[in-house]
Amino acid sequence: MVSDGETIASGEWYPPHSSGAIPARLLSRDGRLLAVNEEELALSDGTVRQVSFTPRVGSIPRRAVFADGSVFESTDNDAIDAFLRSGGRSGWVHRLEKFHPRIFVFAIAVVLLAIGIYRYALPVLVEVAVLVTPPVVSQMMSYGALNTLDTTVLSSSGVTEIRQAEIVDHFRQVAANAEGGADRYVLNFRNGGLIGPNAFALPDGNIVLTDRLIELAGGDDEMITGVLAHEIGHVEYKHSLRQLYRAAGIAGLVMLIAGDIGSGVEDILTQGGGLLALSYSRSAEAEADRRSVELMRKAGMDPVAIARFFDLLEAKLGDHSRTSMLSTHPGTPERKQAILDYVEVLRRD
Repeated sequence: MVSDGETIASGEWYPPHSSGAIPARLLSRDGRLLAVNEEELALSDGTVRQVSFTPRVGSIPRRAVFADGSVFESTDNDAIDAFLRSGGRSGWVHRLEKFHPRIFVFAIAVVLLAIGIYRYALPVLVEVAVLVTPPVVSQMMSYGALNTLDTTVLSSSGVTEIRQAEIVDHFRQVAANAEGGADRYVLNFRNGGLIGPNAFALPDGNIVLTDRLIELAGGDDEMITGVLAHEIGHVEYKHSLRQLYRAAGIAGLVMLIAGDIGSGVEDILTQGGGLLALSYSRSAEAEADRRSVELMRKAGMDPVAIARFFDLLEAKLGDHSRTSMLSTHPGTPERKQAILDYVEVLRRD
């Protein structure tokens, strides 16, 4: 018989795995919860930590579930709320119990794992993928990326066929000294629209040159050729392919962590990642700049021609950006100076 204890609420008690209700009261005594019948006999007993309460939903009866599976049910929700606020599981202790530390630890572990994969595993996997990629895969990637660009931001070039032929002639002279020879590289003319004065390379050797860059260069064909030699460098060093695999790896990592994110987001991550792959890291840009100098020099053209492109960017487009910790590309003045320094190194050699 239970002779003392504070009554929390009145209701009904259900034995484990039974629907037979017994009138009962829920008592609190010395850090323990008891369900007692009308004769004050204990029906269920457990510490406050061992008893779980269902959340309040309107006026639906609340349940206190004991460790042995028995259940105390009451419609006196206010009394149970008052107990939870000021009794056994009150204040921050109750909130701490509801917040499972293992979930927090698991979340930290997932974040650390993702950082580890991104920082260490992904670069290794990208290099392995580049080594084993057959040419047909590069061709398929390039076709998909160019097709996407042609249906979004690019349009047909307005440059005359005669002018295109002049630029192609210079381009092939430089490409002849590149890996694979001139036949490996294809120059595509496009109206770049929002891309503006630019050129970019795709993994299989297709290079796109925009009308705005030709317009910006005026009659300086060697400057245009220097820019195209830079893009040939990206193809030789497989920078585009690395960036495509990196974008795909990041998309896969996001989907691995987030689970089913929907087909729409998957399209953004994969197709968008392919377009983002047309940008390069600082080291890749610097490497392609040096390759431009080398190829132009072998073709008997001005090796510092690409530096004049950066002069134009500064003079006509106001691009005076410099490298910062947050930038992904070397700043325009910094790149120009690095090119001039490399030319001097080659001359001394």
